[in-house]
Amino acid sequence: MEHFVRENSVVREIWGKSDTVLFIFGGASAEFALNKAVDWLYFTGKLPSDPLGRLFSTVTYARKIVFAPADEAHRSIDILRMIHGTVEKNRGFSIPDWAYRDVLFMLIHYSIASYELLERKLSDAEKEEVYDVFYRVGFRMGLNELPTTYNDWLPVRESHLKENLQKSEYTADLFKQYRKHLGYIRYGILVEAQKLVVPVRVGVLLKRGKFSWLSPIIPLYKISRFIKMDWLLKKALLPSAYEAQIKALDVHEH
Repeated sequence: MEHFVRENSVVREIWGKSDTVLFIFGGASAEFALNKAVDWLYFTGKLPSDPLGRLFSTVTYARKIVFAPADEAHRSIDILRMIHGTVEKNRGFSIPDWAYRDVLFMLIHYSIASYELLERKLSDAEKEEVYDVFYRVGFRMGLNELPTTYNDWLPVRESHLKENLQKSEYTADLFKQYRKHLGYIRYGILVEAQKLVVPVRVGVLLKRGKFSWLSPIIPLYKISRFIKMDWLLKKALLPSAYEAQIKALDVHEH
């Protein structure tokens, strides 16, 4: 059986660990809030009413594709495009192609940044591997103007960050919703975690300093994984409603 992502791929390693996926989720939640097309997510009302659930569903959907057989992954991608097509039809105009690319670009960037923060630096070949997986997702979705290699993608990513992000009333509202759904302490931790993985442009727009007090804690967290104490930390940091979902993320861990 052919898999969408080969079984010994570093991409499976990245998306098979709940802590890495949580940092992907955390970083994307910051960049999502700045995207000029975030109004599309407000159109259905699902994002402001359940911002964590909406973002988490995006991340878990991507993860499902990573671990699926090729034909199943293709079906999932086709369904994803169909769902967005329905939203476009209801609103009366199309989601811009660059907005789809932005979400894809977030998954690429935060996959690499989160893994390098918690594990080790990736080789150029491994970064290319990460890029190739999401390139194929985008290609299947029918996205235009996707660079074919990781190195070609880097300047395109930079231009997207400059052109497609802005601080708006949606940004302020989303962070207000994050704080409401997470609580003061967990929200504070989310903000500090975001500093560790977001691009410079995102940090500047959000007026965040470069230093995160989580930086000195990361090495201690890595040690906690060896003595199986990491789950206690995750439990303390995440709303109980997501406990089962977070545990499920480690099913494929090797």
